[in-house]
Amino acid sequence: MYLLLVEDDAMLGEAICDGIREQGWAVDRVNDAGSARAALIDHPYTAVLLDIGLPGDSGLTVLRFLRERYDAIPVLVLTARGQLSDRIRGLDAGADDYLVKPFQLGELLARVRAVARRSDGLVVPTLRHGEVVLDPVRRRVTKDGEAVALSAYEYRMLLTLLQRAGHVVTRDELEKAIYGDRAVVGSNTVSVFVHQLRRKLGDDLIATVHGHGYTLGEAP
Repeated sequence: MYLLLVEDDAMLGEAICDGIREQGWAVDRVNDAGSARAALIDHPYTAVLLDIGLPGDSGLTVLRFLRERYDAIPVLVLTARGQLSDRIRGLDAGADDYLVKPFQLGELLARVRAVARRSDGLVVPTLRHGEVVLDPVRRRVTKDGEAVALSAYEYRMLLTLLQRAGHVVTRDELEKAIYGDRAVVGSNTVSVFVHQLRRKLGDDLIATVHGHGYTLGEAP
């Protein structure tokens, strides 16, 4: 088990981490939604323990971030909000289970084992364009069967273009996909990442639609 705990309460977070490590499992802890999204791009976690009541963005934004990218990693929501409407919102956003604070550590660990078992062998569709294949579960990109190393930003751009295959994606939409709500209007970073993806995956992968944005080129 390699878990990500998203919890802003330091004392509670450390107590949960200590209990997880006593099981022989590994765990990372972050305390806000932005840090959680960054960690989930770069690490192959077994499951996420996600507090909803985070400072700034709600934990639900992290959940939507995962599911919009076809990431089927199990998510166990932890929250002090026990109302039925809150539980429904979490489950509808893609949570696998829901645990209301305060809870016993033994129950938390049992629920983690349960969601991990349910996800074992779950099939998530890969995204393909010609010989370029993106595996959302492993966050792995290959071309002609060979792994291609992409930065987190390049990965997000490619994922967005593959999800919108057949459509023109505007520069603003790509900036938001790369940076979230912190997109830098007027920057030239989109052009830089397009150039890098073409260099790594083929000049004909991404077509420029002048005055509109970018789209995937014709698959071979």
